[in-house]
Amino acid sequence: MALFLPEFDLQRFNTLAIAARAQFYVAVTTHDEVLEALAFARERQLPVLPLGGGSNIVLADNYPGLVMHIKLRGIEPVAEDAQSVWVRAAAGENWHEFVQHCLMIGCYGLENLSLIPGSVGAAPIQNIGAYGVELQQRLSELSAVDIRSGLPVTFTAESCNFAYRDSVFKHSARDRYIITSVTFKLDRAVRPVLDYPSLRQQLQLEPDGGAPAEAHFSAQQIADAVIAVRQEKLPDPATTPNAGSFFKNPLVDAATFAALQQRYPDIVSYPQADGRVKLAAGWLIDRAGWRGYRAGDVAVHSEQALVITNPGRGSGASVLALADEITRSVFSQYGVTLELEPRVYPA
Repeated sequence: MALFLPEFDLQRFNTLAIAARAQFYVAVTTHDEVLEALAFARERQLPVLPLGGGSNIVLADNYPGLVMHIKLRGIEPVAEDAQSVWVRAAAGENWHEFVQHCLMIGCYGLENLSLIPGSVGAAPIQNIGAYGVELQQRLSELSAVDIRSGLPVTFTAESCNFAYRDSVFKHSARDRYIITSVTFKLDRAVRPVLDYPSLRQQLQLEPDGGAPAEAHFSAQQIADAVIAVRQEKLPDPATTPNAGSFFKNPLVDAATFAALQQRYPDIVSYPQADGRVKLAAGWLIDRAGWRGYRAGDVAVHSEQALVITNPGRGSGASVLALADEITRSVFSQYGVTLELEPRVYPA
């Protein structure tokens, strides 16, 4: 039976360490407890906030509803063929531990997503991605429960409407479903994705090297390299409260990029298949003078300007105020609008 706790402090359950409270909190470990919690919320007409690892949210204030902490566990292969294995993971599984488990059992394709904080169930919402790989490339389907009706729903990769750091769960399906499990289609053979310069440098590959050298790396070696790069660039939330990358890398059209490149020849960019260009938000913020800046309790990380930290355990409002200052500054200097990566609650 689920235990519902009133006026619950969420500070240790969000990686920004923001001191906010939930009107009610419940941790669910079974499907029945999910249904029980939804019935509790419907009876009291409470909104529901599903919470995973708390690594991609900003609590702007106390949450006037039920925070449902998803702690469903379990990992199992559910199908296979000569080239692929389909692996289902419960939503409460730790993402990094799940990736490592897949490598251990010989299922490949997620190694570039190592050490991303959070849970399996939260990963599709953000369409997490790193070092040339996005979740949408590996997701087969996910199972969810409709918050309003309590009925089960299945989403295919297509129906998730994935885009860059985006999905249907941030738009028309926002706060309408509790994701309970995710099924991934993984490879039996290693297919290295080693396009990013920092990853190639970590693996001691030539900047423009070819496939023969890359093919010698195991998936675990690639994962270890990703872990090393992330640990070097990003602060550990356990010691420096943060939500990882706070801004999306903005996409601009070719003409806008050409004009920016003329003014800033060293601008960091990634051409896209559709002709647009992805700009490195961290570079824009850094060159606008924000890296290492501190305003009271909150700060911009001294090693990676893309990361806002909360060393003084400040409020969500103070975190968002700093983000707004950075956004306005970048737009003023470059004419480029930054978007937040984490979701803000209450909306």
